[in-house]
Amino acid sequence: MAKYDKADIERRMAGAIDSLKGDLGGLRTGRANVSLLDPVVVEVYGAMMPLNQVATVNAPEPRMLSVQVWDKANVTAVEKGIAHANLGLNPMIDGQTLRLPMPDLTEERRKDLAKLAGKYAENAKIAIRNVRRDGMEALKEDEKKKEISEDDRKRGEDEVQKLTDKYVAEADAAAAQKEKEILTQ
Repeated sequence: MAKYDKADIERRMAGAIDSLKGDLGGLRTGRANVSLLDPVVVEVYGAMMPLNQVATVNAPEPRMLSVQVWDKANVTAVEKGIAHANLGLNPMIDGQTLRLPMPDLTEERRKDLAKLAGKYAENAKIAIRNVRRDGMEALKEDEKKKEISEDDRKRGEDEVQKLTDKYVAEADAAAAQKEKEILTQ
C-alpha cells in the first residue's frame, strides 16, 4: 500500500499553522489575556506539563492575571515556569495563587515580543518543512516499491511543494499581523 497520503500531509501542515496561531495568541499586546500563559510549561511530578494542567488561569482585572495552583507543592515550579517563559511577567506568590500584574509595554519589550512572534513563525515553518520532507520520502519509497511511476512521484512532489509554499506563506502572514499588532498598540 502506498505510504504517501496528501490529506495527511495537508492535515499536519494545517496543524502547524493552528499551533502557531495558538502561540501568537499568547503573546501579550497590553491587556491581560488568559491565553498569554498557554505556551508556559511547568516541571512537576518529574515531567514537563502545560500550565493549564496544574493550575487555573483567570483575568480578574484588565491588567492582572491570576494563576490558582491546584497542588500547593507545585507553586514554586509554576512560578519558575512562568519566569522561564520569557513573557516579561513577574509572578507574586499569595498562598496557592500567583498574581501577575501586566507591566506597560516599553518600546524595547514590544520589539522583543515582535522577535518572539518571528521565532514562533520560524518554528512553524520548520515543522511544515519537516512534513514536506516526510511527504517527499514517502513518495520516493512508493516509487522504489513500484507502487507509483516516476511521473506520479514528480506530480506528488509538486503537490507537496505547493502545499508547503501555501502554509509557509500563511505562517509569515500570521506573524506579520501579530508583529504589527504588537508594535502599534
